[in-house]
Amino acid sequence: MKKVKIVVAYSGGLDTSVMVKWLMDKYNAEIITATGNLGQKKELIGVEEKAKKTGVSKVYLQDRTSEFVEEYIFPSLKAGALYEGVYPMATSLGRPLLAKMLVDVARKEGATMVAHGCTGKGNDQVRFEVSIGALAPDLKVLAPLREWEFTSREEEMAYAKRHNIPVSATLASPYSIDENIWGTSIECGVLEDPMVEPPEDAYQRTVSPQKAPDSATSVLIDFEQGIPVRLDGKALDPIRLIHTLNETGGANGVGRIDLVENRLVGIKSREIYEAPAACILHFAHTELERLTLDKPVFHMKKQLSAEYANLVYNGLWFSPLRRSLDAFVNETQKTVTGSVKVKLYKGTLTVAGRSSPYSLYNTKLATYTKEDQFDHRASEGFIKIYGLPLKTFHQVQLQMNGNGSNGRSANGKQATAKQPKSVPA
Repeated sequence: MKKVKIVVAYSGGLDTSVMVKWLMDKYNAEIITATGNLGQKKELIGVEEKAKKTGVSKVYLQDRTSEFVEEYIFPSLKAGALYEGVYPMATSLGRPLLAKMLVDVARKEGATMVAHGCTGKGNDQVRFEVSIGALAPDLKVLAPLREWEFTSREEEMAYAKRHNIPVSATLASPYSIDENIWGTSIECGVLEDPMVEPPEDAYQRTVSPQKAPDSATSVLIDFEQGIPVRLDGKALDPIRLIHTLNETGGANGVGRIDLVENRLVGIKSREIYEAPAACILHFAHTELERLTLDKPVFHMKKQLSAEYANLVYNGLWFSPLRRSLDAFVNETQKTVTGSVKVKLYKGTLTVAGRSSPYSLYNTKLATYTKEDQFDHRASEGFIKIYGLPLKTFHQVQLQMNGNGSNGRSANGKQATAKQPKSVPA
């Protein structure tokens, strides 16, 4: 009897390592692993050898970093998408691309099923399955962690030991870590207690701000239509630019995020994130937009940035709404070209300068020196017209409630509206 083929999204971590063996036994299946290189470093070490040791028939290790940066990261950067105003969503952005990779491999191998290693109370299960459903509705998606017998990571580690499955997680360091070029997420272990300060061993790519250099480091970032293209005057390809900022930011303690967030499935979770380059680029990009976008567009974009972030976080990358929002965002970015100088100091970011050929800042209008060209006399009429609706409203209230203010009579008691006298029929 021909074995069924299952393509597994494989990271080489505890869950997916155990999952490969578990699926083989449960489905009598031929397992093909697919691992996406999204610019991570540590997670890829020995991943192909680990997969082969578990008995898989074929290993796919694909470098999708360039695609990730240009088609996922940069659109979200231009959109200013930070979930709940803080999180640059490295994991959230990577999942739809990994789902696309799974579909590509399944089509090539003639597989009818794909599997992911997401838990039943996390966000990633939604991101994978909604994305796969959009791209390949005929594929069956398996989620072993929602149905298998293990109830803790300790039980998984014991299973791995019994079956000689190589894993890096230990009882002493039980963190669950997900990494790509845009950031690292760390959870589990002592991090599940929001009152516990994250131990230093939880952090993977940043130094403690207390141990960062005692002098500030400055970086000059040039953008063209919302996309970073040069660092300190030197043109860099997008991947190198982000890696460089990760190293520089990490060395200065920049990019640590400790967040109690609202998961899509309705619970709150405590997550630790490290995203030096993402934090620096989002900060600089926003400062350049302050200079180049007019007030109504800037304010509307801030509202839509939150919507864009929610959409990405909630697994709807391949939705018509995201494409529609991209059209708006791309229109706003036509003038977001210029330079921003940022100071990095012990975990903090400070803008040290910004310029743009599309700058809407006019010194002769803003100055308080003799160079001032602002027409101060025009403000009197402007204020009268601007405040007229509010003035009219309160005039009516005063007439209805007597001579007091805020609905109170002259003696301080709450006034009631005067009733019109009845008129005989």
